[in-house]
Amino acid sequence: MPVGALFPEEADAALAAFRDLRVVDAAGSPTIGESSREWIIDFARALFGAYDPDQAKRLISNYFILIAKKNGKSTTAAAIMLTALLMNWRQSAEFLILAPTLEVANNSFFAARDMVKFDDELSGMLHVQDHLKQITHLGTGSILKVVAADNDTVSGKKATGVLVDELWLFGKRANAENILREATGGLVSRPEGFVVYLSTQSDEPPAGVFKQKLEYFRAVRDGKIVDKRSLPVLFEFPPKMVEEKAYLEPANFYITNPNIGLSVDPEWIEEKLTEAQMAGDESVRGFIAKHLNVEISQNLSGGYWPGAAYWEDAAEPGLTLEALLSRCDVATVGIDGGGLDDLYGLSIIGRERGDGDVRFRRWFSWSHTWCAKVAVERRKSEQSKYSDFAKANELTVVDNLDDAEVAIADIIKSVDDAGLLAGIGMDPVGAKSLTDKLACVGIGLDRIEAVSQGYKLNGVIIDCERRLFSKTLVHGGQSIMSWAVGNAKLEMKGNAVVITKQASGKAKIDPLMALLDAATLMGNHPTISSFDVNAMIA
Repeated sequence: MPVGALFPEEADAALAAFRDLRVVDAAGSPTIGESSREWIIDFARALFGAYDPDQAKRLISNYFILIAKKNGKSTTAAAIMLTALLMNWRQSAEFLILAPTLEVANNSFFAARDMVKFDDELSGMLHVQDHLKQITHLGTGSILKVVAADNDTVSGKKATGVLVDELWLFGKRANAENILREATGGLVSRPEGFVVYLSTQSDEPPAGVFKQKLEYFRAVRDGKIVDKRSLPVLFEFPPKMVEEKAYLEPANFYITNPNIGLSVDPEWIEEKLTEAQMAGDESVRGFIAKHLNVEISQNLSGGYWPGAAYWEDAAEPGLTLEALLSRCDVATVGIDGGGLDDLYGLSIIGRERGDGDVRFRRWFSWSHTWCAKVAVERRKSEQSKYSDFAKANELTVVDNLDDAEVAIADIIKSVDDAGLLAGIGMDPVGAKSLTDKLACVGIGLDRIEAVSQGYKLNGVIIDCERRLFSKTLVHGGQSIMSWAVGNAKLEMKGNAVVITKQASGKAKIDPLMALLDAATLMGNHPTISSFDVNAMIA
C-alpha cells in the first residue's frame, strides 16, 4: 500500500467499526478483523484515514481495486460501504453500491444485510429493507442502497459515497460512461465523498469505461500521471512475467490472489487451470483473466493467428500516412468491406526506400476503418469498443457507406499523387460502388487487382507472420488493428492455413483482411517506373 492513514485518529475510529463487522457466510461467522488479510485492513485504513475533520474533506477520493475472483470482493464492498454509513455525519446522506447486474447487486447487498442482522448493536442502529435493497441509519436518516445500474436508477443521485462493483462489465455497456457520471455527480458538493471502483479483469480485451479507468489508474501507479487524490490497488503480474507466462506457475498464484489459502484454494486454481488447458485456448484465456487477473490481449490468444503474438512488438506508435509516404518508394492498398453490418477496412503498405534488395526491405503499414451508424446500433455488445476506436481517430462512423467510399477514394488519390501507388488489392465481389468512386478521382480499373480469398491467402498469412516476428512489417500500433488481429482465427483447408470471417465467428477482422490484401500485392515486389527519388526528397 503506497499510503497509510493521513489522519490516524479518523482511521482508528473507522477501523474499530470495520473490524467488528461479521462475515456471516464464512465458517464460524468471524469478524472482518479476525478473518481478513492485512491488505483489506490497509485499504480501509487508507480510505477512512484520508478524511480531514478540520476541513470536512477527504483528501484521497478516488480508489480502484483490481483483483482476481474469490478474494472477498463482495464482502469487502459491503464492509467498506457499511462502515462509511456508520461514520457519516451528514443528515440524509446517500451511499450507493452500483452493480452492472441484479445478481452482482445481490452479492453485495446480502453480505451487508447479514452483517447488520447478525449484530444486535447494528440492528438497533440500522433498518434493513430487503425489498428495496436498502439499509437506513436511524440516527442520521442516511441510507446505503444497492442498485443494478441503468440510467433511471442513478439519474439525479446526490451520493456521498459510491462503490462501483465489477467495472469490467460496465465496460461492455455503451451508456456506462453516462451512468457513472450520473451516479458520481453528487460528489461535487460533498467534499467528504469518495468513489471506489472494484473489478476483476475482463473476459475479453478491456473496453469502454473499464479500459479508461484501468489505463488511468495504471498511469497513476506508474508515476506517469501525478494525481494525489487517486489511489490504485492493482493486483497484476509485471509485464515480464506475463510475457514469460509465469502466471501459469502455481508458486506465483499469490501475486494476484492476496487471499490465497484463505478464501482462495491454490489447489483448486491449479486443478481448474489444468482443466481449462485441456479444454482449449478459449477456456484458458477466460480462466487466467478471472482467476489470475491476466489481461486478455492478442499476445495471449493462443490458437488464433500466430502473427498476433508478435503484433505488439512490431508497432511504431504514431506512424502516420504522411510519414509512411515520405519513407517509402512504393505503396500498395488493400480494401475489405461488406454489408451495412460490417466494418470497411483500408490498409496501405509502403516499402522502405533504400539501395538494398527490395525483397528484404521493411514494410510500413497504416490503416483506417469506417462503419455505418446502423452497424453500431445493431452491435450493442461492440458499442463501447467502437466508441474507443472513434475517439482514437482510428474508426470513422458514417451515415452511409457511400461517405466511407468517398473518403477511401480521396486517400488512395493522395497515395497516387505522391507517385507511389502500385496497385489496389480487394475482393472484387460487390466492389462496383467503390470502383465508381475511384473513377471519379481518376483511378481506373487497371489499377485494381482482384485478390483471391480463402486458401489462396495462405502464403501471405505466413509471410506477414514472419515479417512481424522479424519486425520487417511495422505498423502504427492502432488499437482497432490490434483488436482485429486478436479476433482472427485460423482454419485448415487441406494443407493451407486460412483466416476467414466464418472461422472467426461474429468477431470482426475486416481491417486485418485489408492488410492481407495490401500485403499480397506488396509481396510481388512492385516498382514504380516513374518514381523519381530525388524529386520526392526535394
